Amino acid sequence: MVGKLATGSDAWWATIKGPQYQCVNGQCRVTFWWRDPAGSEATSPIRRVWIYITGVTDHHHNSVPQTLQRIAHTDAWCWTTTLPSTWRGSYCFAPSVREDDFPPAIFTAAEPDRMRLREGWRKLLPQAIADPLNPQSWKGGRGHAVSALEMPQAPEQPGWSTPAARWNPPQCITWHSERLGNQRRAWIFSTGDAGDEERPLAVLLDGQFWAESMPVWPALTALTDEGKLPPAVYLLIDVIDNVHRSVELPCNPDFWLAVQQELLPQVQAIAPFSERADRTVVAGQSFGGLSALYAALRWPARFGCVLSQSGSYWWPHRGGHQSGLLLEQLQRGEVQPQGLRIVLEAGVREPLIFRANQALFVQLQHMQLPIFWRQVDGGHDALCWRGGLTAGLMTLWGGERD
Repeated sequence: MVGKLATGSDAWWATIKGPQYQCVNGQCRVTFWWRDPAGSEATSPIRRVWIYITGVTDHHHNSVPQTLQRIAHTDAWCWTTTLPSTWRGSYCFAPSVREDDFPPAIFTAAEPDRMRLREGWRKLLPQAIADPLNPQSWKGGRGHAVSALEMPQAPEQPGWSTPAARWNPPQCITWHSERLGNQRRAWIFSTGDAGDEERPLAVLLDGQFWAESMPVWPALTALTDEGKLPPAVYLLIDVIDNVHRSVELPCNPDFWLAVQQELLPQVQAIAPFSERADRTVVAGQSFGGLSALYAALRWPARFGCVLSQSGSYWWPHRGGHQSGLLLEQLQRGEVQPQGLRIVLEAGVREPLIFRANQALFVQLQHMQLPIFWRQVDGGHDALCWRGGLTAGLMTLWGGERD
């Protein structure tokens, strides 16, 4: 019972608007609810409702899988956890009729086997759903729907809390790449005077996400209108699919040569931008973060500013037991980052990636670079990245606003 309403009754469900939480002394006790469309255990085949919370119960955090529990004789499932009052992240549910989605050893080992954990989630996530009770939902980077959860003291995300009501419509073009032998969409979004050839350029990788799943135009327009970002040209590049993404983004010279020789001239003809490296940002997340730094290290005369979020600097060694390629090259002096300006961001709830980013940050500090380090109380999560994206652009273009 909640008050005088019976748990699981229609009247009771009408009071549930997503996760419920109470915060005391910087900690929030959060309860997640899911309504079984097939009814109670007497009529429903559902045996588990796995909850995938980025940075809490996901494979990046290497934690034991958690399932909601059914309240007997009702259609209500729930699960409770404690999160910091500064926490922000996304989550989804994966209802299952099976009881063996994960091997029993996952639940008894001192630390779950990472590869078995990944395999279990890999099978479950294609059928994952957003929280039907939560109106803030979108299609996540892995293709399944997710929902948002923000605790009361989560950091401000520039532009996202007060987005613009109107903005210039982006232009979507099809890029046919002779070098790469494929084609994809690319979005060109611009603010300010269309004839201004000195506008800075930002290249956003995983462009399909920022164009469609979590459109960035309202936030960028709001910050430009407020004078917090300069008028600029934004190029959002689609990854086509995860197969192409895993080949083209991790330190692939052909991809970046194609961008420079084929795509940028097309964009320049549509929306003129500055050719100066110190006014050009490459921004990316995960493999995109790795790719952004790689591009700047290889072509510093073209890409002078890096905005890397949760960069996969472990690559190509997924286990995290040895340094990734870029860090090794920096340590051996094979690449020189002099002249670059770098924003490096990672979440404390993505341990493998966080450690790799910390190691990279230390190495870059030794080289006395202008590097801005930002750690967030979150995981491998676009809900965190969106604020870091706008804040990072403000940092890298900060001197151009006046």
